[in-house]
Amino acid sequence: MPFILNKYYHFRDIIFFLGEGLLIFLSILGGELLFPDTSLLAITFLEQIYRAAVVTVVFQTCLYFFDLYDLRNDLTLTTTARRITQAFGAGCIILGGIYYSLPEIIISSKVFWTGYAILCILIFIWRNIYYFVLRRRMFVQHIIVLGTGQLSEDISKEIEGKHNSSHKIVGFVGEKKDIFNPNDAPFYSSIEELEQHNNKKNFERIVVALDDRRGTTPIKTLLKYKMQGIAVEQGINFYERVTGRILVENIVPSSIIYSEGFTLTRFQYLLKRTADIFFSLAILTVSFPIVLISAFIIKAESRGPIFYSQERVGAGNLPFILYKLRSMRQDAEQNGAVWAQKNDNRVTRAGNFLRKYRIDEIPQLWNVLKGNMSLVGPRPERPVFVDEFSESIPFYVLRHNVKPGVTGWAQVCYPYGASREDTIRKLEYDLFYIKNFSISMDLQVVFMTIKTVLFRKGSR
Repeated sequence: MPFILNKYYHFRDIIFFLGEGLLIFLSILGGELLFPDTSLLAITFLEQIYRAAVVTVVFQTCLYFFDLYDLRNDLTLTTTARRITQAFGAGCIILGGIYYSLPEIIISSKVFWTGYAILCILIFIWRNIYYFVLRRRMFVQHIIVLGTGQLSEDISKEIEGKHNSSHKIVGFVGEKKDIFNPNDAPFYSSIEELEQHNNKKNFERIVVALDDRRGTTPIKTLLKYKMQGIAVEQGINFYERVTGRILVENIVPSSIIYSEGFTLTRFQYLLKRTADIFFSLAILTVSFPIVLISAFIIKAESRGPIFYSQERVGAGNLPFILYKLRSMRQDAEQNGAVWAQKNDNRVTRAGNFLRKYRIDEIPQLWNVLKGNMSLVGPRPERPVFVDEFSESIPFYVLRHNVKPGVTGWAQVCYPYGASREDTIRKLEYDLFYIKNFSISMDLQVVFMTIKTVLFRKGSR
Protein backbone atom coordinates (compact mmCIF):
# COMPACT_ATOMS: atom_id res chain seq x y z
CA MET A 1 0.00 0.00 0.00
CA PRO A 2 2.01 2.94 -1.32
CA PHE A 3 2.58 6.52 -0.28
CA ILE A 4 2.26 9.14 -3.02
CA LEU A 5 3.41 12.67 -2.14
CA ASN A 6 3.77 11.44 1.46
CA LYS A 7 0.10 10.46 1.61
CA TYR A 8 -1.12 6.89 2.06
CA TYR A 9 -3.23 5.50 -0.78
CA HIS A 10 -4.85 2.10 -1.11
CA PHE A 11 -4.28 0.16 -4.33
CA ARG A 12 -8.06 0.11 -4.81
CA ASP A 13 -8.14 3.92 -4.95
CA ILE A 14 -5.15 4.10 -7.30
CA ILE A 15 -6.78 1.61 -9.68
CA PHE A 16 -10.01 3.64 -9.58
CA PHE A 17 -8.19 6.87 -10.43
CA LEU A 18 -6.02 5.38 -13.18
CA GLY A 19 -8.96 3.41 -14.57
CA GLU A 20 -11.09 6.53 -14.83
CA GLY A 21 -8.25 8.35 -16.59
CA LEU A 22 -7.89 5.45 -19.01
CA LEU A 23 -11.62 5.55 -19.80
CA ILE A 24 -11.48 9.28 -20.59
CA PHE A 25 -8.39 8.78 -22.72
CA LEU A 26 -9.83 5.83 -24.68
CA SER A 27 -13.17 7.61 -25.19
CA ILE A 28 -11.53 10.62 -26.85
CA LEU A 29 -9.11 8.41 -28.77
CA GLY A 30 -12.08 6.27 -29.88
CA GLY A 31 -13.74 9.40 -31.27
CA GLU A 32 -10.54 10.14 -33.20
CA LEU A 33 -10.51 6.63 -34.66
CA LEU A 34 -14.23 6.65 -35.53
CA PHE A 35 -13.86 9.88 -37.50
CA PRO A 36 -10.32 9.86 -38.93
CA ASP A 37 -8.95 12.98 -40.59
CA THR A 38 -8.87 12.21 -44.34
CA SER A 39 -7.20 15.45 -45.37
CA LEU A 40 -3.74 15.57 -46.89
CA LEU A 41 -2.43 16.90 -43.61
CA ALA A 42 -3.94 14.07 -41.56
CA ILE A 43 -2.53 13.87 -38.05
CA THR A 44 -0.46 10.91 -36.95
CA PHE A 45 -1.52 8.37 -34.34
CA LEU A 46 0.99 9.87 -31.87
CA GLU A 47 -0.67 13.27 -32.29
CA GLN A 48 -4.05 11.67 -31.63
CA ILE A 49 -2.65 10.16 -28.43
CA TYR A 50 -1.27 13.55 -27.38
CA ARG A 51 -4.59 15.33 -27.97
CA ALA A 52 -6.52 12.66 -26.04
CA ALA A 53 -3.98 12.91 -23.19
CA VAL A 54 -4.52 16.68 -22.91
CA VAL A 55 -8.28 16.18 -22.56
CA THR A 56 -7.70 13.45 -19.96
CA VAL A 57 -5.45 15.61 -17.79
CA VAL A 58 -7.84 18.59 -17.94
CA PHE A 59 -10.95 16.53 -17.19
CA GLN A 60 -9.40 14.59 -14.31
CA THR A 61 -8.06 17.81 -12.80
CA CYS A 62 -11.57 19.26 -12.92
CA LEU A 63 -13.00 16.09 -11.36
CA TYR A 64 -10.53 16.60 -8.50
CA PHE A 65 -11.46 20.25 -8.02
CA PHE A 66 -15.15 19.34 -7.85
CA ASP A 67 -14.44 16.87 -5.02
CA LEU A 68 -15.22 13.79 -7.09
CA TYR A 69 -12.16 12.00 -5.71
CA ASP A 70 -13.10 12.79 -2.11
CA LEU A 71 -15.31 9.82 -1.29
CA ARG A 72 -15.19 9.90 2.50
CA ASN A 73 -18.95 10.43 2.42
CA ASP A 74 -21.38 8.37 0.35
CA LEU A 75 -22.41 10.38 -2.72
CA THR A 76 -25.82 9.91 -4.30
CA LEU A 77 -26.07 9.28 -8.04
CA THR A 78 -27.78 12.65 -8.43
CA THR A 79 -24.94 14.48 -6.68
CA THR A 80 -22.38 12.55 -8.69
CA ALA A 81 -24.09 13.33 -12.00
CA ARG A 82 -24.39 17.03 -11.10
CA ARG A 83 -20.74 17.34 -10.09
CA ILE A 84 -19.52 15.46 -13.16
CA THR A 85 -21.54 17.78 -15.39
CA GLN A 86 -20.07 20.82 -13.63
CA ALA A 87 -16.53 19.39 -13.78
CA PHE A 88 -16.69 18.54 -17.46
CA GLY A 89 -18.31 21.90 -18.20
CA ALA A 90 -15.37 23.66 -16.53
CA GLY A 91 -13.04 21.32 -18.42
CA CYS A 92 -14.56 22.34 -21.75
CA ILE A 93 -13.98 26.02 -20.92
CA ILE A 94 -10.34 25.32 -20.00
CA LEU A 95 -9.85 23.28 -23.18
CA GLY A 96 -11.27 26.22 -25.15
CA GLY A 97 -8.50 28.42 -23.73
CA ILE A 98 -5.85 25.79 -24.47
CA TYR A 99 -7.08 25.35 -28.06
CA TYR A 100 -7.04 29.11 -28.58
CA SER A 101 -3.38 29.20 -27.51
CA LEU A 102 -2.40 25.96 -29.27
CA PRO A 103 -4.66 25.59 -32.33
CA GLU A 104 -2.58 22.68 -33.65
CA ILE A 105 -4.04 20.36 -30.99
CA ILE A 106 -7.68 21.25 -31.61
CA ILE A 107 -10.03 18.27 -31.88
CA SER A 108 -12.87 18.58 -34.37
CA SER A 109 -16.36 19.04 -32.91
CA LYS A 110 -17.56 15.71 -34.31
CA VAL A 111 -14.67 13.82 -32.73
CA PHE A 112 -14.82 15.64 -29.40
CA TRP A 113 -18.56 15.37 -28.78
CA THR A 114 -18.63 11.74 -29.87
CA GLY A 115 -15.83 10.96 -27.43
CA TYR A 116 -17.55 13.11 -24.79
CA ALA A 117 -20.80 11.15 -25.09
CA ILE A 118 -18.91 7.87 -24.81
CA LEU A 119 -16.90 8.94 -21.77
CA CYS A 120 -19.99 10.25 -19.90
CA ILE A 121 -21.62 6.82 -20.22
CA LEU A 122 -18.44 4.95 -19.28
CA ILE A 123 -17.63 7.23 -16.32
CA PHE A 124 -21.16 6.83 -14.95
CA ILE A 125 -20.90 3.03 -15.18
CA TRP A 126 -17.36 3.02 -13.75
CA ARG A 127 -18.33 5.12 -10.75
CA ASN A 128 -21.42 3.01 -10.07
CA ILE A 129 -19.18 -0.06 -9.96
CA TYR A 130 -16.75 1.67 -7.61
CA TYR A 131 -19.52 2.93 -5.32
CA PHE A 132 -20.80 -0.66 -5.13
CA VAL A 133 -17.29 -1.78 -4.11
CA LEU A 134 -17.13 0.90 -1.40
CA ARG A 135 -20.57 0.12 0.01
CA ARG A 136 -19.77 -3.59 0.21
CA ARG A 137 -16.38 -2.84 1.81
CA MET A 138 -14.63 -4.95 -0.82
CA PHE A 139 -10.83 -5.17 -1.21
CA VAL A 140 -10.17 -3.80 2.28
CA GLN A 141 -7.57 -4.92 4.80
CA HIS A 142 -9.05 -6.67 7.85
CA ILE A 143 -7.47 -5.61 11.14
CA ILE A 144 -7.61 -6.50 14.83
CA VAL A 145 -7.33 -3.58 17.28
CA LEU A 146 -5.50 -4.46 20.49
CA GLY A 147 -6.91 -2.10 23.11
CA THR A 148 -10.29 -0.54 23.80
CA GLY A 149 -9.35 2.86 25.20
CA GLN A 150 -9.34 6.35 23.71
CA LEU A 151 -6.69 5.63 21.08
CA SER A 152 -8.59 2.56 19.95
CA GLU A 153 -11.78 4.60 19.66
CA ASP A 154 -10.00 7.30 17.64
CA ILE A 155 -8.77 4.63 15.23
CA SER A 156 -12.20 3.02 15.04
CA LYS A 157 -13.89 6.35 14.21
CA GLU A 158 -11.32 7.03 11.50
CA ILE A 159 -11.76 3.60 9.91
CA GLU A 160 -15.46 2.93 10.33
CA GLY A 161 -16.56 6.55 10.00
CA LYS A 162 -15.32 6.95 6.42
CA HIS A 163 -17.22 5.62 3.43
CA ASN A 164 -14.04 4.95 1.47
CA SER A 165 -11.96 3.43 4.28
CA SER A 166 -9.45 0.87 3.04
CA HIS A 167 -9.55 -1.03 6.36
CA LYS A 168 -12.18 -2.94 8.29
CA ILE A 169 -12.04 -3.80 11.98
CA VAL A 170 -12.92 -7.47 12.49
CA GLY A 171 -12.24 -7.60 16.21
CA PHE A 172 -11.24 -5.70 19.36
CA VAL A 173 -9.08 -7.12 22.15
CA GLY A 174 -9.86 -5.57 25.54
CA GLU A 175 -12.42 -5.30 28.31
CA LYS A 176 -14.26 -2.08 27.43
CA LYS A 177 -17.16 -2.54 24.99
CA ASP A 178 -18.75 0.92 24.86
CA ILE A 179 -16.57 1.97 21.95
CA PHE A 180 -17.38 3.19 18.45
CA ASN A 181 -18.26 -0.07 16.71
CA PRO A 182 -21.00 0.43 14.08
CA ASN A 183 -20.32 -2.92 12.39
CA ASP A 184 -20.54 -4.92 15.65
CA ALA A 185 -17.05 -6.37 15.43
CA PRO A 186 -16.54 -9.05 18.12
CA PHE A 187 -14.72 -8.33 21.39
CA TYR A 188 -12.09 -10.62 22.91
CA SER A 189 -11.00 -10.23 26.51
CA SER A 190 -7.42 -11.23 25.70
CA ILE A 191 -5.26 -12.05 22.73
CA GLU A 192 -5.30 -15.68 23.88
CA GLU A 193 -9.09 -15.69 23.50
CA LEU A 194 -8.63 -14.21 20.03
CA GLU A 195 -6.42 -17.18 19.14
CA GLN A 196 -8.99 -19.65 20.43
CA HIS A 197 -11.96 -18.16 18.58
CA ASN A 198 -10.22 -17.01 15.40
CA ASN A 199 -8.29 -20.02 14.19
CA LYS A 200 -8.82 -19.06 10.54
CA LYS A 201 -6.95 -15.79 11.14
CA ASN A 202 -9.22 -13.76 8.87
CA PHE A 203 -7.17 -10.61 9.46
CA GLU A 204 -3.98 -9.21 7.95
CA ARG A 205 -2.88 -6.66 10.54
CA ILE A 206 -2.87 -6.15 14.31
CA VAL A 207 -2.91 -2.54 15.50
CA VAL A 208 -1.57 -2.17 19.06
CA ALA A 209 -3.58 0.74 20.49
CA LEU A 210 -3.05 0.44 24.24
CA ASP A 211 -3.56 3.69 26.16
CA ASP A 212 -1.63 2.47 29.20
CA ARG A 213 1.90 1.87 27.93
CA ARG A 214 2.87 0.51 31.34
CA GLY A 215 0.48 -2.41 30.86
CA THR A 216 1.62 -5.80 29.69
CA THR A 217 1.86 -6.14 25.93
CA PRO A 218 1.64 -9.78 24.73
CA ILE A 219 5.02 -9.64 23.01
CA LYS A 220 5.40 -13.40 22.45
CA THR A 221 1.98 -13.76 20.86
CA LEU A 222 2.48 -10.70 18.68
CA LEU A 223 5.88 -12.02 17.61
CA LYS A 224 4.26 -15.33 16.63
CA TYR A 225 1.68 -13.51 14.52
CA LYS A 226 4.46 -11.46 12.95
CA MET A 227 6.33 -14.63 11.95
CA GLN A 228 3.12 -15.92 10.37
CA GLY A 229 3.03 -12.97 7.98
CA ILE A 230 0.51 -10.81 9.86
CA ALA A 231 1.61 -7.18 10.14
CA VAL A 232 1.87 -5.70 13.64
CA GLU A 233 1.82 -1.91 13.97
CA GLN A 234 1.70 0.63 16.78
CA GLY A 235 -1.62 2.43 16.98
CA ILE A 236 -0.10 5.92 16.89
CA ASN A 237 1.87 5.13 13.73
CA PHE A 238 -1.17 3.55 12.10
CA TYR A 239 -3.32 6.56 12.91
CA GLU A 240 -0.68 8.93 11.55
CA ARG A 241 -0.41 6.94 8.34
CA VAL A 242 -4.10 6.91 7.51
CA THR A 243 -5.05 10.41 8.70
CA GLY A 244 -2.07 12.61 7.85
CA ARG A 245 -1.76 13.95 11.39
CA ILE A 246 0.06 13.08 14.62
CA LEU A 247 -1.87 12.59 17.85
CA VAL A 248 0.05 15.03 20.08
CA GLU A 249 -1.79 13.96 23.22
CA ASN A 250 -0.77 10.30 22.76
CA ILE A 251 2.88 10.52 21.77
CA VAL A 252 5.93 10.58 24.02
CA PRO A 253 9.14 12.59 23.39
CA SER A 254 11.13 9.44 22.60
CA SER A 255 8.87 8.66 19.63
CA ILE A 256 9.88 12.00 18.12
CA ILE A 257 13.54 11.78 19.08
CA TYR A 258 14.04 8.33 17.53
CA SER A 259 11.82 8.81 14.48
CA GLU A 260 13.03 9.99 11.10
CA GLY A 261 12.03 13.40 9.84
CA PHE A 262 11.55 16.74 11.65
CA THR A 263 14.68 18.11 9.93
CA LEU A 264 15.45 19.72 6.58
CA THR A 265 18.65 18.94 4.75
CA ARG A 266 20.69 21.84 3.40
CA PHE A 267 19.65 20.92 -0.15
CA GLN A 268 15.95 20.81 0.81
CA TYR A 269 16.22 24.20 2.50
CA LEU A 270 17.95 25.73 -0.55
CA LEU A 271 15.37 24.25 -2.94
CA LYS A 272 12.47 25.43 -0.78
CA ARG A 273 13.91 28.93 -0.49
CA THR A 274 14.48 29.14 -4.25
CA ALA A 275 10.89 28.06 -4.91
CA ASP A 276 9.62 30.59 -2.36
CA ILE A 277 11.38 33.49 -4.07
CA PHE A 278 10.42 32.46 -7.61
CA PHE A 279 6.73 31.84 -6.95
CA SER A 280 6.32 34.84 -4.64
CA LEU A 281 7.68 37.20 -7.29
CA ALA A 282 5.50 35.58 -9.95
CA ILE A 283 2.30 35.77 -7.87
CA LEU A 284 2.98 39.34 -6.70
CA THR A 285 3.51 40.44 -10.32
CA VAL A 286 0.36 38.76 -11.63
CA SER A 287 -1.81 39.84 -8.70
CA PHE A 288 -0.65 43.49 -8.59
CA PRO A 289 -3.78 44.82 -10.42
CA ILE A 290 -6.02 42.88 -8.00
CA VAL A 291 -4.20 44.31 -4.98
CA LEU A 292 -4.40 47.82 -6.45
CA ILE A 293 -8.17 47.59 -7.01
CA SER A 294 -8.63 46.09 -3.53
CA ALA A 295 -6.67 48.97 -2.01
CA PHE A 296 -9.01 51.54 -3.58
CA ILE A 297 -12.07 49.65 -2.34
CA ILE A 298 -10.69 49.33 1.22
CA LYS A 299 -9.90 53.05 1.36
CA ALA A 300 -13.30 54.01 -0.04
CA GLU A 301 -15.29 51.86 2.39
CA SER A 302 -13.73 52.63 5.76
CA ARG A 303 -11.20 54.83 7.47
CA GLY A 304 -7.80 53.44 8.28
CA PRO A 305 -4.71 52.12 6.55
CA ILE A 306 -4.90 49.88 3.47
CA PHE A 307 -2.44 47.37 4.86
CA TYR A 308 -2.75 45.65 8.19
CA SER A 309 0.43 44.82 10.09
CA GLN A 310 0.74 42.63 13.15
CA GLU A 311 3.49 40.94 15.15
CA ARG A 312 3.69 37.18 14.66
CA VAL A 313 6.10 34.47 15.79
CA GLY A 314 8.32 32.84 13.18
CA ALA A 315 11.02 30.19 13.01
CA GLY A 316 13.14 29.95 16.12
CA ASN A 317 10.45 31.81 18.10
CA LEU A 318 11.66 35.06 16.54
CA PRO A 319 9.03 37.79 16.10
CA PHE A 320 8.37 39.48 12.76
CA ILE A 321 5.79 41.87 11.31
CA LEU A 322 3.21 40.24 9.06
CA TYR A 323 1.39 42.21 6.35
CA LYS A 324 -2.13 41.76 4.99
CA LEU A 325 -4.76 43.83 3.26
CA ARG A 326 -7.00 45.24 5.99
CA SER A 327 -10.30 43.34 6.12
CA MET A 328 -11.60 44.54 9.52
CA ARG A 329 -12.56 47.83 11.06
CA GLN A 330 -9.64 49.86 12.35
CA ASP A 331 -10.82 49.42 15.96
CA ALA A 332 -11.34 45.63 15.63
CA GLU A 333 -9.01 44.80 18.53
CA GLN A 334 -9.21 47.85 20.72
CA ASN A 335 -9.99 45.56 23.68
CA GLY A 336 -7.16 43.10 23.02
CA ALA A 337 -6.36 40.07 20.89
CA VAL A 338 -9.43 38.09 19.81
CA TRP A 339 -9.79 35.10 17.50
CA ALA A 340 -11.70 35.62 14.28
CA GLN A 341 -15.15 34.05 14.45
CA LYS A 342 -17.63 32.86 11.85
CA ASN A 343 -19.70 35.82 10.58
CA ASP A 344 -17.41 38.15 12.53
CA ASN A 345 -19.11 41.56 12.73
CA ARG A 346 -15.73 43.29 12.78
CA VAL A 347 -15.14 42.33 9.13
CA THR A 348 -16.07 44.99 6.57
CA ARG A 349 -18.13 44.23 3.46
CA ALA A 350 -15.05 44.47 1.26
CA GLY A 351 -13.08 42.49 3.81
CA ASN A 352 -15.60 39.68 3.67
CA PHE A 353 -14.99 39.32 -0.07
CA LEU A 354 -11.22 39.60 0.31
CA ARG A 355 -11.21 36.85 2.94
CA LYS A 356 -13.41 34.50 0.93
CA TYR A 357 -10.97 34.52 -1.96
CA ARG A 358 -7.84 34.91 0.21
CA ILE A 359 -6.96 38.18 -1.53
CA ASP A 360 -6.12 39.74 1.85
CA GLU A 361 -3.30 37.18 2.19
CA ILE A 362 -1.38 38.32 -0.91
CA PRO A 363 0.84 40.91 0.89
CA GLN A 364 2.24 38.05 3.01
CA LEU A 365 4.30 37.18 -0.05
CA TRP A 366 6.42 40.20 0.86
CA ASN A 367 7.21 38.38 4.13
CA VAL A 368 8.19 35.36 2.05
CA LEU A 369 10.60 37.43 -0.04
CA LYS A 370 12.11 38.90 3.15
CA GLY A 371 12.66 35.39 4.50
CA ASN A 372 10.30 35.64 7.50
CA MET A 373 7.90 33.13 5.97
CA SER A 374 7.67 30.37 3.39
CA LEU A 375 4.90 29.65 0.89
CA VAL A 376 4.08 26.44 2.78
CA GLY A 377 4.35 25.94 6.52
CA PRO A 378 2.44 26.26 9.82
CA ARG A 379 0.21 29.30 10.20
CA PRO A 380 2.09 32.16 11.95
CA GLU A 381 0.52 32.86 15.32
CA ARG A 382 0.51 35.91 17.60
CA PRO A 383 2.90 36.05 20.58
CA VAL A 384 0.08 36.18 23.14
CA PHE A 385 -1.39 32.92 21.82
CA VAL A 386 2.03 31.29 21.38
CA ASP A 387 2.87 31.91 25.03
CA GLU A 388 -0.46 30.45 26.12
CA PHE A 389 -0.33 27.36 23.91
CA SER A 390 3.34 26.62 24.56
CA GLU A 391 2.47 26.18 28.23
CA SER A 392 -0.70 24.12 27.80
CA ILE A 393 -0.33 22.09 24.58
CA PRO A 394 2.33 19.35 24.29
CA PHE A 395 4.98 19.86 21.59
CA TYR A 396 3.47 23.17 20.44
CA VAL A 397 6.93 24.77 20.30
CA LEU A 398 8.02 22.26 17.62
CA ARG A 399 5.98 24.08 15.00
CA HIS A 400 8.49 26.94 15.23
CA ASN A 401 11.33 24.75 13.98
CA VAL A 402 10.33 25.72 10.44
CA LYS A 403 9.24 28.98 8.86
CA PRO A 404 5.52 29.72 9.01
CA GLY A 405 3.66 29.60 5.72
CA VAL A 406 1.13 31.57 3.71
CA THR A 407 -0.61 28.21 3.35
CA GLY A 408 0.05 24.85 4.94
CA TRP A 409 -0.95 21.23 5.47
CA ALA A 410 -3.10 22.16 8.48
CA GLN A 411 -4.81 25.02 6.64
CA VAL A 412 -5.96 22.81 3.74
CA CYS A 413 -6.87 19.77 5.87
CA TYR A 414 -8.70 21.48 8.74
CA PRO A 415 -11.10 24.45 8.84
CA TYR A 416 -10.20 27.76 10.43
CA GLY A 417 -9.36 27.28 14.12
CA ALA A 418 -11.02 29.44 16.76
CA SER A 419 -10.49 27.49 19.98
CA ARG A 420 -7.88 25.57 21.94
CA GLU A 421 -9.29 22.28 20.61
CA ASP A 422 -8.96 23.53 17.04
CA THR A 423 -5.39 24.58 17.79
CA ILE A 424 -4.53 21.06 18.95
CA ARG A 425 -6.05 19.50 15.83
CA LYS A 426 -4.15 21.91 13.56
CA LEU A 427 -0.92 21.26 15.48
CA GLU A 428 -1.35 17.56 14.72
CA TYR A 429 -1.35 18.37 11.00
CA ASP A 430 1.56 20.81 11.39
CA LEU A 431 3.71 18.17 13.11
CA PHE A 432 2.89 15.66 10.38
CA TYR A 433 4.04 18.21 7.78
CA ILE A 434 7.26 19.00 9.65
CA LYS A 435 8.03 15.30 10.09
CA ASN A 436 7.30 14.37 6.46
CA PHE A 437 8.47 17.50 4.68
CA SER A 438 9.31 17.20 1.00
CA ILE A 439 9.08 19.46 -2.03
CA SER A 440 6.45 17.13 -3.48
CA MET A 441 4.35 17.61 -0.34
CA ASP A 442 4.67 21.38 -0.72
CA LEU A 443 3.37 21.06 -4.28
CA GLN A 444 0.45 19.00 -3.03
CA VAL A 445 -0.40 21.68 -0.44
CA VAL A 446 -0.26 24.41 -3.10
CA PHE A 447 -2.55 22.38 -5.36
CA MET A 448 -5.01 21.83 -2.49
CA THR A 449 -4.84 25.54 -1.63
CA ILE A 450 -5.94 26.47 -5.15
CA LYS A 451 -8.91 24.15 -4.70
CA THR A 452 -9.68 25.68 -1.29
CA VAL A 453 -9.57 29.23 -2.67
CA LEU A 454 -11.73 28.44 -5.70
CA PHE A 455 -14.44 26.85 -3.56
CA ARG A 456 -14.04 29.23 -0.58
CA LYS A 457 -13.54 26.47 1.99
CA GLY A 458 -12.49 27.37 5.51
CA SER A 459 -12.38 31.13 5.04
CA ARG A 460 -13.36 33.34 7.93
